[in-house]
Amino acid sequence: MAAPSESTPAIRIQDLRTVQAVFEASDVLSEVWGGDHSGMPPNLLRALAHAGNYAVGIYDGTRMVGASVAFFGAPAARSMHSHITGILPAYRGLGIGRMVKQHQREWALARDVGRITWTFDPLVARNAHFNLRVLGARVTEYLVDHYGAMDDGVNRGDASDRLLVTWALAAPPAVTPEADRVVASVAVPADIEAIRAQSTQDAADWRVRVREAFLGHLAAGLVVGGFDDARGYLFVRPPSQGAGA
Repeated sequence: MAAPSESTPAIRIQDLRTVQAVFEASDVLSEVWGGDHSGMPPNLLRALAHAGNYAVGIYDGTRMVGASVAFFGAPAARSMHSHITGILPAYRGLGIGRMVKQHQREWALARDVGRITWTFDPLVARNAHFNLRVLGARVTEYLVDHYGAMDDGVNRGDASDRLLVTWALAAPPAVTPEADRVVASVAVPADIEAIRAQSTQDAADWRVRVREAFLGHLAAGLVVGGFDDARGYLFVRPPSQGAGA
């Protein structure tokens, strides 16, 4: 794999306007997900792009190094769901993910979309940190085995539990709650991918442990108030409950 050019992170984001670009984006996403072409096949990607949804390639010079796809929600909701964003491994940790989200935000606001939703694996700590601490999105739902069995190099053999987050584009970002507001926490491993590579059973144990704790706290009326790298997900009482506590 070629290394990032010396100009990185001078990255540009461009709509997928041609069939060639669509096939290239599908190939990049397949590479990110371990060779699986079923996640975003070219024909579906072409249809989404042609229908006016968000479908972009992420370029370093002339080389596509990532892609991102989102589609509109129900008209009354004025929302857009960001379904997939993938960046080649050599380009991670360069701030490109944040650049893509800012691009999505500007694209959405220009089309009168007020919020963006997406899902992510609750066990992946770096994604929790980015989504909740950096962007200030809010967790709105825990989805058990949301996609069913997934046959790709990242998710194969694991239940596809996901957290649904909502990013209100005009609202101030959610901030990490003060210590006196935190009622409970749910820890996650620092690197679930390394655990999966070493022991599928240990990874499965983490899945069940986090799922049961999450669902238990939500059933008790708590909500996710933020994420802390040391403690994990931080649960608080909703404002109406907190006021009367």
